[in-house]
Amino acid sequence: MATYIIVAIVAYLLGSISFSVIISKKMAGFDVREKGSGNAGTTNVLRSVGKKAAVITLVCDVLKGVVAVLIALLAGVIIKDLDKALLVQLAGVFVIIGHTFPVFFKFKGGKGIATSLGVLLIINWQIGLICLVFALLLMALTRMVSVGSIAAAVLFPVLVLFINQNYIVAESSNWSYLIFSVVIALLVIFNHRTNLKRIFTGTENKLSFKK
Repeated sequence: MATYIIVAIVAYLLGSISFSVIISKKMAGFDVREKGSGNAGTTNVLRSVGKKAAVITLVCDVLKGVVAVLIALLAGVIIKDLDKALLVQLAGVFVIIGHTFPVFFKFKGGKGIATSLGVLLIINWQIGLICLVFALLLMALTRMVSVGSIAAAVLFPVLVLFINQNYIVAESSNWSYLIFSVVIALLVIFNHRTNLKRIFTGTENKLSFKK
């Protein structure tokens, strides 16, 4: 039990490293949470700081998810008789929670999309890529990052129902991954609750591909 708790704590602390805040302060001299939407995420960094800072933020946030899951997997390899699937799933959930409520930054973080992508890609690269392409397609069509993000999160559990291969830890049944995917989807939807209100009222911010 102690190992599961330690893995969850490590993942949470890793997720709590808010690269958007660190990078915006380093490159622009201000906290990105004080600009634009007030969100500590890649989209707000793009709008408030610029493309270079946004790319760096995106890569770092994706890697947070990847590294958290790999640490959990390593713990399962080193310590025998542990449920490796549960370990990586705990890491995946808690690294996103850490990103959303970072202990190092007064619990005001981002919405966890890039970190969720990292988690998906390492846990099942096939599902991760499908969700990524689906999200990008919707973002291009609607010019709303939130629409692509929410739709991809909803797609995740659906894909788990039909895809039984390429998981980082294989199981005879996908029931635990299904529960995990639903938890991730609910986290993403919860983090986008204000976006959903703006989408329904037609006031959601849109990306401009000309800039």
